[in-house]
Amino acid sequence: MKSILLVEDELVISRVLKAYLQKAGYQVWQAEDGVEAIRLFDEKKPALVLLDLMLPERSGWEILQYIREKSACPVIIMTALGQTDQKLKGLNQGADDYITKPFVAEEVVARVNAVLRRSVILVKDQETRFFGSLKINFQSHHVTLHGLELVFHPRDLSLLLFLAQNPNQTFTREQLIEQVWGMDYGGSDRAVDLAIKRVRKTLENWPAHEGEIKTLRGVGYQFCVY
Repeated sequence: MKSILLVEDELVISRVLKAYLQKAGYQVWQAEDGVEAIRLFDEKKPALVLLDLMLPERSGWEILQYIREKSACPVIIMTALGQTDQKLKGLNQGADDYITKPFVAEEVVARVNAVLRRSVILVKDQETRFFGSLKINFQSHHVTLHGLELVFHPRDLSLLLFLAQNPNQTFTREQLIEQVWGMDYGGSDRAVDLAIKRVRKTLENWPAHEGEIKTLRGVGYQFCVY
């Protein structure tokens, strides 16, 4: 059973969401303030965090930053701050989705399901794969090169994991946005190019004869292995 950390200080909303998430088969941990949210995140290691921004003790922005410094755990922001600049700020700081209040509980559950489908990238019979000197653990999301662990921005890591799970397959920018950023992403597809550039920079010591992230002009990108 996957666990959800629900960070919401409005008890009525929290109780309703907990009931719907439990009905959908999730275990739910509840936090009413930022301090409790951090404690439960470290202790319970949830599969996903539903995060309100307006919280006592520590703000949702602080919680999001804390999570992103430690983990690629999916985060869905829930807030009454529905302005476009706030939504873009949340997505750019590492949130995987953004839900504006008031919302319908069924929609929240549907978005949780969708984000987890995108985020849980597992290889059926083999959680770890080697691409020459590049080692990727698809369950723990650890990537090493020549035995040294590489550090990625969470979104860049999700992009690499998706491409590496589908080696030698070409994906358009639109397909990558749908799979990694999500269908609700409202930014430019230029974000894909920038993420690819950062991933390549991190993988700059990966020997060219072992593989590369290849650009197929006019088509898209491919995790090419030899």
